[in-house]
Amino acid sequence: MFGAGGGTSSYREIEETDLVVLWGSNAREAHPIFFHHLLKGLRRGAKMYAVDPRRSTSAQWADAWLGIDVGSDIALANTVGREIIKAGLVNIEFVRRSTTGFDEYAAAVEPFTLAEGERLTGVPASVIADFAHDYARADRAQLCWTLGITEHHTATDNVLALCNLSLLTGHVGRYGSGLVPLRGQNNVQGGGDMGALPNKFPGFQDVEDDAIRAKFDAAWGVTVPAQRGWHLAQMFDAMERGDLRALYVLGENPAQSEADNHRAVRLLEGLDHLVVQDIFLTKTAQLADVVLPAAVAAFESEGTVTSSERRVQRLRPALRPPEGARDDVEILGELARRLGSDWGHPSAEEVWDECRSLSPMHAGMRYDRLEALGGIQWPCPSEDHPGTPFLHGRLWEEDPDRRGRLAPFSPVAFEPPLDELTEEFPVRLTTGRRLDSFNTGVQSGGYASPLRRPETLDLSPEDMAALGLAEGELVEVTSRRGSITVPVHLERSLRPGLAFMTLHFPDQADTNVLTLDTWDPKSGTAEFKATAVRVDRLPEAVGAEPVAEPVAEKLEVG
Repeated sequence: MFGAGGGTSSYREIEETDLVVLWGSNAREAHPIFFHHLLKGLRRGAKMYAVDPRRSTSAQWADAWLGIDVGSDIALANTVGREIIKAGLVNIEFVRRSTTGFDEYAAAVEPFTLAEGERLTGVPASVIADFAHDYARADRAQLCWTLGITEHHTATDNVLALCNLSLLTGHVGRYGSGLVPLRGQNNVQGGGDMGALPNKFPGFQDVEDDAIRAKFDAAWGVTVPAQRGWHLAQMFDAMERGDLRALYVLGENPAQSEADNHRAVRLLEGLDHLVVQDIFLTKTAQLADVVLPAAVAAFESEGTVTSSERRVQRLRPALRPPEGARDDVEILGELARRLGSDWGHPSAEEVWDECRSLSPMHAGMRYDRLEALGGIQWPCPSEDHPGTPFLHGRLWEEDPDRRGRLAPFSPVAFEPPLDELTEEFPVRLTTGRRLDSFNTGVQSGGYASPLRRPETLDLSPEDMAALGLAEGELVEVTSRRGSITVPVHLERSLRPGLAFMTLHFPDQADTNVLTLDTWDPKSGTAEFKATAVRVDRLPEAVGAEPVAEPVAEKLEVG
């Protein structure tokens, strides 16, 4: 946030804050460890707002649930921002001292009256106003989000819209007040930190900065290309054009995790050469020309891992990898040697020491310090630095010069989902996770769970009744990209017109056959959360006992 590639706050802060906003996140199921920290905050008296199209198991803990229409997050954030301004609740001193662009932002949100916000989002105007006033007036507030915000074609703008609210109110740069993006899976933060981005070196240093690139050129003895690379969505577009002919996949399963699955598989099958390095023979690995069996990083390898609170921690092997599987560092080093660049046989600690010699935010994180301190939160610029529990404290410092220290407001325009609802495709399908499973099920599917049930298309009681469907009945779900057959399940947390599926069981129901692969031009993230579908009874199901009428009371927003 504001120049740093990570959340601003520590987990402990959610336990000691006064107000929690959980926006586009079912953290109880998708981030259960973090949710335990959040519950400590609620038990200490924090108030919680949940912004989510579904009344999820997380939203059920909230004091108020804002059941927005899918994809209307910017409209809601802009309405909240306007209401804070109109009610005179802006932290004027903070905005004056620490931000830029307030006037432009205020002009951009002016059309988003409470009435207009209700029309665009489906959330009652009175609830939006209560939310805006409580957030602005709170002494400390944590604004948390995850894939419900970022898996849209407006992903980056969605995040910026939330950041604007923190700047209006001064809820950033202080203990207990911050912006908390919950990472989608283990060590996503660490992957970005280590340069697994097409435009960044380790430590979020810009590839296109000549001085930074020269530092890496000298350390590595090569000339690094001066232009950023492709992100994942651009790689698939390049495959389609024929500009990308070989792919090396480490620990990913794009054959099942990518939107518009038929296209993704077709493009992977059309490559000249596909290499997959993984711990399982995934569907992607089954398409590969070469499979490199890897050790499990979490249990069989030395190294580091970074959590959503920017805490770098040591990893040690608890188990020996099975015969034939090798550590990632060993595999990559051996591949480099065969390609003509002998790296020797560096230990994980030696690799880490090279990283921190080049990344200022990691410079002080010696292995023995990580051990002694139970992990360190970046930035940690020197070996006598304790790490940084929360970011952007500079915004609260008096600084006569102030150049380079201000946080910008970012006016963003509201755009509805690209996959338009029509008479032919009248139902909005959104996707997410369940507590018992993980992503495409590769890691969790081999283990039994008393919580697990087969994949279903979850529908509201009203839609089940309107379609004449019985619990468990097979239906055909069709989008503009394809069709799948799946049983239906009556889900009381859903409103009419909204359906839900997970990505956990692609062998039973390949949800990503339906989803849209159009992506956010700034982040490259596909719009998984907003698919337009229709639901049809199968001919053989006609005559089955339907749900005659809604069996649950109407869920009120707020």
